[in-house]
Amino acid sequence: MLTSHHRILVVDDVADNVFLLQTVLESEGYTVETALNGKSALEKINDTDPDLVLLDIMMPELNGYEVTQRVRQNERFAELPIVFLTAHDECEQMPYIEIGANDLIRKPVDFDELLDKVAKYTHAYLSSAHSYSSVS
Repeated sequence: MLTSHHRILVVDDVADNVFLLQTVLESEGYTVETALNGKSALEKINDTDPDLVLLDIMMPELNGYEVTQRVRQNERFAELPIVFLTAHDECEQMPYIEIGANDLIRKPVDFDELLDKVAKYTHAYLSSAHSYSSVS
């Protein structure tokens, strides 16, 4: 297990998915915050200032695309890494990079891929400056 002070926000409307990702990431030393919907995700981003967001795309009310667009509208979070989680091929119709996400992980999640991408994006984000405003 590595020692990390990186904070990861896991967002998925399926509680079992959140629990599984949280368990894997915490076992690797990451601090994990969770949200079960897009509205809660925006609140957690403001309140916890995560180093990375793992964001399900298909959620009721605010989906992952809408959450990403709102996050990217705020200069404070312009560089915040967002990795989409999806079981569908919807990213072929709407490329995730054009929406503002940094990467994509397909479900079912390959844990080696997950941990590689989490390490990549948390280390890259470590040196980014944070300002003080909020996402709505």
